[in-house]
Amino acid sequence: MSAPLARLMRSSIVHVAFAFIAMGSWAAFANRAHPMPVPLIAGLIQGMLSAVITLVLKRGIEALARRFSGLTALLAPPLIAGLVSASVLTIIHTIGGTPEIARTIAVPLTVATSYAALYNLSLWRSRKAMNHGAG
Repeated sequence: MSAPLARLMRSSIVHVAFAFIAMGSWAAFANRAHPMPVPLIAGLIQGMLSAVITLVLKRGIEALARRFSGLTALLAPPLIAGLVSASVLTIIHTIGGTPEIARTIAVPLTVATSYAALYNLSLWRSRKAMNHGAG
């Protein structure tokens, strides 16, 4: 892979844009049975929320991981991130009038929570390896 392409793939802008397009499209699809502009509004709401979640999730997991130790450090950060994400998605979609909230947030919430769990697992393993090596 070329250096410019590698930089592009790590770019926050690319990740945010991908989250906006992918999850916004999913939300529009999940609400397709409703008359326009309902699917479009749901897509825009979810796209914006996914873009923000993409920006915040990594740093949030890192901050939460530092606050816990042991098994709690493995379980709490993704659980907290998932609950916060579910709450924010549900509240904002309710305010926005999204009719198919459960369908709309199912995929984005699964993706975000899976990412949070996997990223946190990598942080936990690294921390455990460093602590074990220091002993």
